[in-house]
Order: sequence, then C-alpha cells, then structure tokens
Amino acid sequence: MTARVLDGQKLGARMQEEVKPEVAGFTRRYGRPPGLDIVLVGNDPASEVYVRNKVRAGSDVGFRVELHRLAADASLAETLALVTQLNENDATDGILVQSPLPKAMGAGAQQQVFDLIAAEKDVDGFGAESVGLLSQNRPILVACTPNGVIELLVREGIQIAGTHAVVVGRSDIVGKPMALLLLHRDATVSICHSRTPNLAEIVRQGDIVVAAVGRAGLITKDMVKPGATVIDVGMNRVTDPAVAQTLFPEGHARLASFRSKGSVLVGDVHPNVEEVAGALTPVPGGVGPLTITMLMMNTLRAAKERQAAAVSVR
Repeated sequence: MTARVLDGQKLGARMQEEVKPEVAGFTRRYGRPPGLDIVLVGNDPASEVYVRNKVRAGSDVGFRVELHRLAADASLAETLALVTQLNENDATDGILVQSPLPKAMGAGAQQQVFDLIAAEKDVDGFGAESVGLLSQNRPILVACTPNGVIELLVREGIQIAGTHAVVVGRSDIVGKPMALLLLHRDATVSICHSRTPNLAEIVRQGDIVVAAVGRAGLITKDMVKPGATVIDVGMNRVTDPAVAQTLFPEGHARLASFRSKGSVLVGDVHPNVEEVAGALTPVPGGVGPLTITMLMMNTLRAAKERQAAAVSVR
C-alpha cells in the first residue's frame, strides 16, 4: 500500500484564492479592508521568517497588515500596553502576538499576553477565553494549526464521525484543541503523551492519527493501523547523520539531500508509514501551509463578525 498524499500546500493556495473575493467584497461594503495587526517582540530568526510569511499572505489576500515591533528588551508592561491599544482600535480585526516571547519577560508572560487579547480578535485562538469557548463547542476563533487539520480532513472527504482518533501530543497550541475539535465532530478521541504506557498499542487503534510532539520519526509503520489517516504536525530539522540514516534508506533522494545540505526537515511520522497508511500528510507541504491559511480565514471571520456586531448595536 502507498498512502494517498494529503497536499496542504495545494489546498492552502486554493483556499487563499477563495478568500480574495470575500475580502474584496468586505472592503467595498465597509470602506476598509480587514485589519490584521502582528506584534513581534525581539529578533528571533525563526519568528522573523514566520512573521514575514504571515505579512505576505495577509497582504496578498487584501488585508491591511501592520507589523508592530518591540525591542528584545521590551518589558511585559510595554507588550501588554500595545495589546490593549490594539484591542481598542476599531480598525484592528485580528491581533497576533508572535511566540515565543523573550525569556527575560518571565515565566507566564506569554499566556498573560495571550489572555489579554480580546476573544473576538484572538485570531491565534490561544487566549483563555478562546480555549474555554472551544471546550464548550461554541468557539469564536480556533487555533490555526488544528483548525487547518480539520479543514484538510473535511475537504479530502475523510470521515471523522464514528472513528477512533488518536492525538499524540498534549500541547495547548495543537494537541488539546485538536482533540476537542475531533471530539466535537463525533470522533472517539484518545490523547497520548510522554507518560503514556503502551504508546504503540494505543496509536495502532487509531483510524485517524495526529502526531504533534516534536520528535523526528516517532510514529513508525508498525504503530499504524493499515489504511489509517495519519496527520503529521511535527517539524524537526535533523542534522545528525545517524538519525537521518534511520529515517531514509541508502539511495533515497532525501538522504542524498541531507548529505548535500547537512540537514533535512522531517515530521514526527517516520517515512516508512507511507507503506501502511491510507492517507498521509507530507513534511514539508502538509499541515504547515494550512496554518497561515487558517489565520487568513480567522481574520476574515473576525472582521465580518465584528462588523455585524457593530451594526446590531446601532
């Protein structure tokens, strides 16, 4: 068996094209484009790349996107003050504070900042109010990566209701909201993590397996039920030749690429899973592109709902 490839890159590009006419219509109707404000504290190289991609994607679909930069030594108070200002700005529909924040801000600073973002503008879906509403199945805005996984499953015609879904990972950003979204679509959900005994036995029960732990090649073909749908959320840069050789056989194109470049980007799912899975997301090009696409969808939704609320109170 060779798994069907679930191409998030193509789906993301198609969805962003679908959004453009809606954005143009919103702009004509209300005399302004949807507004996305991004806060970047410090100069973390990975964050710079992520933010640049988000700014470009938002601009491409027709949003007003503004990047607010704070220095690496900015205080928590300064960051909270900026979020408060954006909460009060009528032209701001979505607020995204890029993580991680500098460690110097102290433990708990990041969640404190997320929790201050108004729920109706929380396009990352990380605030306490957003998470609480999701747990009750009445979300305003949902975390982009797990929401993108659901969109991919639905658009690919993969049944969720009545299946056993296994989520490997319990992070607040992916694992927990992923489990809730699957549960709300009538899957029976198991959540596994670093303390789960008999991990392979539980994963093998999954009709849908979502891997989101940050360990290269953790899920191997002997852990996957034949025909299962496997969603790989992991993004791991491998630089150790010994690890690369456990992932790709001699003669594989990606092993050759590793030897040429000195690194290779892989997921949490071992490449040999394609031999048994019914459907599988690649890394890169699977879930990653959908994260930014769902940010665009969340921002448009936030703009529409905020505008509708403003009209209703007049």
